[in-house]
Parts: sequence; structure tokens; C-alpha cells
Amino acid sequence: MNLMKQCIAIVAGLTLSWGAAAATVDVAGVKIEDATDVRGSKLVLNGAGVRYKAVFKVYAAGLYLTKKAATTDEVLATPGAKRMQIVMMRDIDSNELGKLFSRGVGDNSPKAEMSKLVPGLIRMGQIFSDQKKLMTGDVFTIDWVPGSGTVITIKGVPQGEPFKEVEFFNAMMRIWLGPEPADWKLKEALLGKAG
Repeated sequence: MNLMKQCIAIVAGLTLSWGAAAATVDVAGVKIEDATDVRGSKLVLNGAGVRYKAVFKVYAAGLYLTKKAATTDEVLATPGAKRMQIVMMRDIDSNELGKLFSRGVGDNSPKAEMSKLVPGLIRMGQIFSDQKKLMTGDVFTIDWVPGSGTVITIKGVPQGEPFKEVEFFNAMMRIWLGPEPADWKLKEALLGKAG
């Protein structure tokens, strides 16, 4: 009987842990996990929202950090691993997306940093150009991995060597969190200020 109680306790514990691991947030029909793991670092969802272009939903985005942050400066200063996850909500030419990201970096980065960012932006543009198209449901992540750099993963496949400079990751985050963000409502949502 004691063995039976232990088995029940183990099964109950596993069920609870699976339930906790599978907790999601619904973002306009896209399920975003409320926590994730980046190379052994446990991250929590800081905020999530939708990028709109006119009235069209382009993608859902989720920002993961080691602890919650309410401002862009706090996000950039938060130590440890970080992740921006993008789930496509429509088919898009990925080369065009890469160009938009490069423009977003240019619009939101200090001019003094831009010359240092150009090689990374060219490489990032090539990564997206090589994909040809991103389809509805495709996922890509931009991770900051301390000691390695920025890792861009598209459809589960890391794209080449990490971008070593933290400035590159911060420049990418400013696309969504900078003074001229891609979408103001998405910026607020990523910073946990909107539902």
C-alpha cells in the first residue's frame, strides 16, 4: 500500500510539473509560453503582444528575462540570458523583414554606435535573406547568451556563429523597445504595461 501511495504521489507531482511547464499566455490566438530556458537559464515572460502593420497582424512577440523589467533601460541592464521570440501570424518575405529590422536598428540606435553595428546588420540581413519566406506559425528567436553572444534561431535552427557584442543584442531589442519602436502598443505589451 505504501508503494501505491508513492506511485500516486509521483504521478501527481509529474502532472503538476508538466502543467506548470506548459503554462501559456494567449496572444491573439498564438500561445506564448510563460517561461522558457535559454542554455540552462530559466527565464520568465516579461510581456507579449502583437506587431500590427496597419490593421494586419504580422507577428506575436514575447520578451523573456531573468527577472521582470518595466523600462527599456531595465531590460538592457538586466543581467543574464534574454530572449525575444517571434511567431509569424502571416506569410512574409523574410528578406523584407531583415531590411525592416535593419531600419529599426538605425532608427533607434545612437549614431555613435551605428558604425560598429554595420557588420552585424549585414550578416543579420543575409540570415533573413537566406530564409526566402517566413510562413504563418514559423518561430524565430533572438537570444542573448552570456559568454557567447547573440544567437538567432529560425525554425529551431541556430543561424551561424553568435554575434559577440552585447551592443548588437541591445540594438536588436531597441527595434521593439527603443524611442521609435516598430509598434508602440507592442512596446508597452513587451514591457508588461498592456494586456
